[in-house]
Amino acid sequence: MKAMYQFEVCANSVESCLAAQAGGADRVELCAGIPEGGTTPSYGDIALAREALTRTRLHVIIRPRGGDFLYSPLEQRIMLKDIEIARQLGADGVVFGCLTRNGEVDIPFMKLLMKASQGMSVTFHRAFDVCSHPLQALEKIIELGCNRILTSGGQATAEAGISLLRELQQIAKERITLMAGCGINETNIAHIAQETGIHEFHFSARETIESEMCYRNKHVSMGGTVRIEEYSRPLTTKARVENTISAIQPIE
Repeated sequence: MKAMYQFEVCANSVESCLAAQAGGADRVELCAGIPEGGTTPSYGDIALAREALTRTRLHVIIRPRGGDFLYSPLEQRIMLKDIEIARQLGADGVVFGCLTRNGEVDIPFMKLLMKASQGMSVTFHRAFDVCSHPLQALEKIIELGCNRILTSGGQATAEAGISLLRELQQIAKERITLMAGCGINETNIAHIAQETGIHEFHFSARETIESEMCYRNKHVSMGGTVRIEEYSRPLTTKARVENTISAIQPIE
């Protein structure tokens, strides 16, 4: 059963990477800035994750900020430099996606990123879910030579996006890998697999871990006007990774 599917865990720390590996993940996508949808992790995170992951492949998100996927010339330079660093630190793959003002795949910049990523696996991330014409975008991403697309089917969750995921999988055939992601867990992964025919899945398998701080000043938020819970944090756990993987059954 394990060989039939590939499981990627969205890891927000080296600690989450270790839990993903212990739980049986094939790959991690290492990210910072999870509340923003994932941003490029630090040099230290990538370096230590590479040391820690002996059985699990390491992919690094290349995203200089949250928000949209229309990048300025300065941001483009940052992304190219981050790919260079990820390569130097031994990442197996990188994850990125760029769009034009009109919501189409930014072909010229994507070509530069693809050239910089030669020799590494490339995933076009959920920028795909906010593009203006997903079927056209699929063909362009295939032409660019990306290895896979991470998508929720243009909806808030992969379960809600089953209809488009099924259509994309049928059109893509063997030309590119579709990886379903967003809101996938032990309760719905088997259903999504059966309904779409997709064989790669991206999930976080996180639980909320309470802070060990005894003294707490709850009048102050490090997020300023954006309220962030400083005294708990989400963390991938081995148990949830194992439960999600074990919940999927072979497609008849």
